[in-house]
Amino acid sequence: MLTGKIALITGGAQGIGAAIAEKLAAHGADIVIADLPSQRATFAKVQSAVQGLGRTCRFVDMDVTSQSSVEAAVAEAGQIDILVNNAGILRAQPLEELSEDSWNTHFNINARGVLFVTNAVLPQMRARKSGRIINIASLAARQGIPTEGHYAATKAAVVTLTRVYAQETGADGITVNAICPGIILTEMALNKLVGADRETWTQATSLKRLGQPSDVGGAAVFLASDLADYITGQALNVCGGLYFH
Repeated sequence: MLTGKIALITGGAQGIGAAIAEKLAAHGADIVIADLPSQRATFAKVQSAVQGLGRTCRFVDMDVTSQSSVEAAVAEAGQIDILVNNAGILRAQPLEELSEDSWNTHFNINARGVLFVTNAVLPQMRARKSGRIINIASLAARQGIPTEGHYAATKAAVVTLTRVYAQETGADGITVNAICPGIILTEMALNKLVGADRETWTQATSLKRLGQPSDVGGAAVFLASDLADYITGQALNVCGGLYFH
């Protein structure tokens, strides 16, 4: 389905990004992971998994908050057919207690990072008149979550960027879509969900289970494939029926 395609995944050394890398590779794509240098050791696991599927997997150093770092990494990566803007952080805190630094850090990574990386990749996609851009937003963008207001605001920005980029690039054969994961059992979620709280959220979903990173990976494969040729500017909820708007 994706044979001959090269996917660049930001923040892809672990969690949802790593699962997306494995799913794309399972359907034929070669992978470039763009992450902070400190994640090179973690990268070895996803590299092994991708190579086990018969695809290549490379690492490029990238700090998504630095335009020069982004541009250098994209140049090193070479051809990019599929871009997955996955890099992001969440440090939960009530809005009344939020510092200016924390607000700025979340926006710099979660939202401005999408801007920098997308702008760096677009020229080559425009030149080829084709490309797939997939932005990882969050269900938090839909209605917000207590202690995660700043995070929700950044992910709402990602959804809006998705819609505008779709309109600005569609004439060049580029599609731009977002995925809004619900509660996905990554290390970040497991650190928050304990005991009764986990069971409450499980029962709140229509499917009566919380998500696995591979669930998000499946949606990414679809949006990256020719099956999604006529889909752009959309934000797809991957939440097991936790939310319906």
